[in-house]
Amino acid sequence: MTAPVLHAHSARRRFRVTRTQVFAIVFIVMAVSLINSALRVLPPDSVTTLTFGPGLPRIPVPTAPYAFVVGVFYAITGVVALIPRPSLRRAQTLLLLISGILIIPTLLIVAAANNSTNVTTMLSVSLRLSTPIVLGALAGIWAERSGIVNIAIEGMMLTGACFGFVTFTLLAPGMTTSTAQFVGVVASVLSGGLMALLLGWLSITFGADQIVSGTAINILAVGVTSLVRREVLLSSEAGRETLQQIPIPVLKDIPILGEVLFTGRPIFYLMFVLLIFTTVVLFYTRWGLRMRAIGENPHAADTVGVNVIRMRWRNIFISGLIAGLAGAWFSLETTGSFDDNMTSGRGFIALAAMIFGNWLPFGAFAGGLLFGFSDALGQRFQFLGVPIPPQFLQMVPYIVTIVVLAGLVGKSRPPKATGKPYKKEGG
Repeated sequence: MTAPVLHAHSARRRFRVTRTQVFAIVFIVMAVSLINSALRVLPPDSVTTLTFGPGLPRIPVPTAPYAFVVGVFYAITGVVALIPRPSLRRAQTLLLLISGILIIPTLLIVAAANNSTNVTTMLSVSLRLSTPIVLGALAGIWAERSGIVNIAIEGMMLTGACFGFVTFTLLAPGMTTSTAQFVGVVASVLSGGLMALLLGWLSITFGADQIVSGTAINILAVGVTSLVRREVLLSSEAGRETLQQIPIPVLKDIPILGEVLFTGRPIFYLMFVLLIFTTVVLFYTRWGLRMRAIGENPHAADTVGVNVIRMRWRNIFISGLIAGLAGAWFSLETTGSFDDNMTSGRGFIALAAMIFGNWLPFGAFAGGLLFGFSDALGQRFQFLGVPIPPQFLQMVPYIVTIVVLAGLVGKSRPPKATGKPYKKEGG
């Protein structure tokens, strides 16, 4: 290597901007904004009242002093994070973590100045909005842990939402509402599974590029569901009934947690069931051991008798079933209708949540909560009348997705064999 090349290489290393420095600059900018708001924008006597429900205490928060204190803390965080000393790395990480956690309550408190906001309702809405994202992330884990990139989760969700609601609409006149809804959910799950089998046929049987195959399925889903909606739903009497809430006795009366966790609807509860089921299967069963093995080194797994092809077929089908259930959340549990592209990219956000969680079920759950909270925050801003264009507020979940994928999660390592077609030796 010549001297000029070595010099250029060392110069790049010397002036390389790290992820920590980027977030440090972001927090310094936020610090300036918060301090300016506290001193010039917010009335000195403004108060934000945090409520938690009937019979629970109300917490008044002086808005301007709170914004000033958090702004100073962000400034300290940014300055410390910019100091290039390895001995400060642990303190930098801790400060950045605390600052990141403070973002959401700070935005909520500042936005609700001279107003009140119900924290329990905010948590409940956040968890509800995270349901399809968490389910989609779990679907991605089942596929990618076995070596299949399931970028078609969006299409599977959309297909499940469409065919589940179509089934309910066609059966409702001759059945009770609850029975027709149950059959509709089953149809959603199965339609997602069928789309997954199509992905398996392309990527496992023919060894096609899994990204291209998944993209094709997403495009196919958009066209098929739009056609079905125009030909079936617009020419029939579509209902507006949704799956009913199922409050759990005794548990629903627990303060805060009762409203947040134990007054949900069926698919909301199934999210937790599948979260625990996926964790148990992945880490405590022979199936999970084999799944992880074929996702990391399918050739080694094959030599000890694991049927790689069959395992991948099973896992991609289960992935599609879960994604179809996520689709049923949109049409049968939330809106009681179906519209074109109603999933609105939540399948891709689910993939980001899966990456955020490092391909771990509870990590993906945390990622889903992050996106659900960002979505709920946008809705709360609209409710509070924050003078921000609604189009920008609708962008919040996607902005969070970009930030996460741009480096918030640090280094995340997918299973080594993910996306690589497998051919049995000698086959």
